[in-house]
Amino acid sequence: MGQVIPYYIQILAPIVALIMATAVVVIRLRATKKPTSAKKILIPPLGMSTGFMMFVYPPTHIPWSWALIAFVAGIIFLAIPLIQTSKFEIIDNQIYLKRSKAFVVILIILLIIRMALHNYIEQHISIFQTAGIFFVLAFGMLLPWRLVMFYQYKQLKKELSNESIVPNK
Repeated sequence: MGQVIPYYIQILAPIVALIMATAVVVIRLRATKKPTSAKKILIPPLGMSTGFMMFVYPPTHIPWSWALIAFVAGIIFLAIPLIQTSKFEIIDNQIYLKRSKAFVVILIILLIIRMALHNYIEQHISIFQTAGIFFVLAFGMLLPWRLVMFYQYKQLKKELSNESIVPNK
């Protein structure tokens, strides 16, 4: 049972990836201008988790070992650099995400690596399985990154509440 994929999908997919990467950079840079919240940190992984519904469609099924490798690779190679460049600061008793030039550079490098890997892997397995692997890889990046950000946010929030309890001398 062969799957018919329009020939233009291999041209369209990288263009969509570039647009999405640009959107992420723009959104991230705008986020540094407003105070952050737990909701802003946790909604992206919750929203993305709905993407696991793709695996209901049988052509996207991948072995558990592939999913585990993709998830762990997402943590090690993608989440760690993002965690290292995502820091918070307190300004006027509010918590802001610090602007980082390294973050933008890391995102661009990760996009280039992802596109190269995607093209290589797509030659060996179906486009549907490739999509599944790269979704799990992206979730492996997003979930730990956002959980660490949430932990750092909670620490700063606690610090802020402790400072407001201590009377000024």
